[in-house]
Amino acid sequence: MPWDLKPDRPIYTQLVEHIEWMILSGVYPPGSKLPSVRDLAKEASVNPNTMQRALAQLEEDGLIITHRTSGRSITEDSEMIQKARIRIAREQVSEFLEKMKKLGFDKKEILSIINNMIEEVGK
Repeated sequence: MPWDLKPDRPIYTQLVEHIEWMILSGVYPPGSKLPSVRDLAKEASVNPNTMQRALAQLEEDGLIITHRTSGRSITEDSEMIQKARIRIAREQVSEFLEKMKKLGFDKKEILSIINNMIEEVGK
C-alpha cells in the first residue's frame, strides 16, 4: 500500500490513518511485528520524529503495543481491531451520506444506487 501523503492535511494525521488502514485491512496482521520507526519513516519519506508521534497515537488507541526490547507489534485483541474497523466504516458511510444529501438524493435514491452497485460488483 503506497504512502500517498497529501500536502493539504497534516502529515501526522495521514500517517496514523495509513498505518491504521494497514492494520485493519490485514497488511499488518494481529500480533505481527512492525518495522522500526526509522524504516517506516524512510518508507513514507517522513521525519522519524513525525512517524514516532503517529505510532505513539496508535499505541494510545490500543492498536499497537510497544515491547521494551523487541520494538512494536500489532495488538492481538481482535475485538479492539473489529471496533476500529466498524468506526472507520461508519465514518466512511457518514461522509458518503453527507455528500449524497448535498447532491439532493433522498434515502430511497441512495439505497437504490447502492443496491445497483452491489449487484454490479456481484456479477
